[in-house]
Amino acid sequence: MYHNLAILRMAGQMAGNAALRQSAVAQNVANADTPGYKAVDAPSFADTYRADQGLTLRTTRKGHLGDSGAFGPGTAAQDGSARLTPRRDPGTESPNGNTVSLEREMVRAAEMRQQHDMALAIYKTAQQVLRTSLGRQG
Repeated sequence: MYHNLAILRMAGQMAGNAALRQSAVAQNVANADTPGYKAVDAPSFADTYRADQGLTLRTTRKGHLGDSGAFGPGTAAQDGSARLTPRRDPGTESPNGNTVSLEREMVRAAEMRQQHDMALAIYKTAQQVLRTSLGRQG
C-alpha cells in the first residue's frame, strides 16, 4: 500500500540518485591520480525525475500510439538503472590527461549528502502524516 504513494516513490528515487552520484564521486576520488582518467557522473535527480514522470508520451503496450515496441522512446530506463558517463563539464585537464579535481569532488559529495538527507526527511514527514491520518501518535 505505502510503496504506491507518489511522495514515497519520489523520495526513494531521490535517495537512489544520491547514492549513484555519490558512487561516481567515490570512483572519481579513487582515480584522482590515474593518468588519462576522465571524471564521471550520473544525470541529476531533476533530469531523471522529469524523464520518469512521463513529460513525453509513453506507450504501454504493443501498438499503442502507433509504436511497435513495448515502451516508447520517451521513457527512462525501465529498471530504474542509470549509467555513469563522462562528466559533461569535466573542468581542467591535468598534464597527464586526468580531469578529476579533488576540491570539486568534495563539494559534490556534500551536495549528494544533502540530497540524501532531504530524501530521508521526506520519508520521515510522510510517515508522520500517515500516522496522524490513521489516528496514531509517535
